[in-house]
Amino acid sequence: MTIERIHSIPDFLNLKEDWNALLTQSASHVPFLRHEFQVQWWMNLGGGEWDSGDLEILVQRDPDQKLTGISPFFISNQKMQFIGSYEISDYLDLIVAPDNLSRFIREILDYLSSDISPDWKTLDLYNLPENSPSITIMEEAARAAGFQTKLEIIQPAPSVQLPSSWQAYLDSLEDRYRQEISRKIRNADSYFLPVDWYIVNKEHNLDQEIDDFLDLMANNPEKERFLTDQMKKQIKASARAAFDEGWLQLAFLVVGNQKAAGYLNFDFDEKIWIYNSGINSVFENLSPGWVLLSKIINWSIDQSKTELDFMRGDETYKYQFGGIDQNVFHLQIKK
Repeated sequence: MTIERIHSIPDFLNLKEDWNALLTQSASHVPFLRHEFQVQWWMNLGGGEWDSGDLEILVQRDPDQKLTGISPFFISNQKMQFIGSYEISDYLDLIVAPDNLSRFIREILDYLSSDISPDWKTLDLYNLPENSPSITIMEEAARAAGFQTKLEIIQPAPSVQLPSSWQAYLDSLEDRYRQEISRKIRNADSYFLPVDWYIVNKEHNLDQEIDDFLDLMANNPEKERFLTDQMKKQIKASARAAFDEGWLQLAFLVVGNQKAAGYLNFDFDEKIWIYNSGINSVFENLSPGWVLLSKIINWSIDQSKTELDFMRGDETYKYQFGGIDQNVFHLQIKK
């Protein structure tokens, strides 16, 4: 097998079919590693998170030129990192089948030690999920190759294993949270205005729906600061790409004729990945975020989804809805 360097956008774009096919076999099969998400992140440099960088994607092919491994890297100021680092891609990793992972990592490290390697000082691998075998294998291989390594926990990432029924889900929660969710749903059902919800589909105007969602996000002062013009462009591009490929879940709670809450999630690999949310403060007394999340969880169970992943962050509501922590790691490798 050989390592090939991809450093032009046309060559990056041409990898789409083989890239996504390999991802289905990868130990970390997450939406942020889909080719369309990675491309949109690169085109917008994370919504302005990065000023510049150079593609340094390293791919492995077998003797028949079949793609067998992808290191989706870019380099900036002599640091090599995953495309998607840091803020808006909750999980990142190598893209390779588990039975080829050790060999692929050895070949990547051999390449980075060679005379044809780009000029780098640090390999900064952010947002590795706890269940990724890449963490241990890469750390051990890097030490064996003479590199310095440092591994640290970045954040927890709570998730919920979904049972077969809504009642079973409620029964799994602490009493006070089960009662609180049930009470908020009853309040919504008896509200003086009609309360309904929907998931955006091809019958809707996606651009308008995303704009409405961003407006809801901006009601939160911290999120409003986050939503620069560049970041809005990034979110719109990523959401459009996910929608076109069939794995965007953009959901709204509607009270009367007004959007009261929105969730931008991913419906991917039989799981729901909770990505971001926004609330209309006019309806704060209705707890629209809790009501909409409850609707989404109930729908997910009805659709036989296996898991609800709240992803990075330790916000209180994630645990109130039954989230159990896994951690997200940062692995640093230095020459």
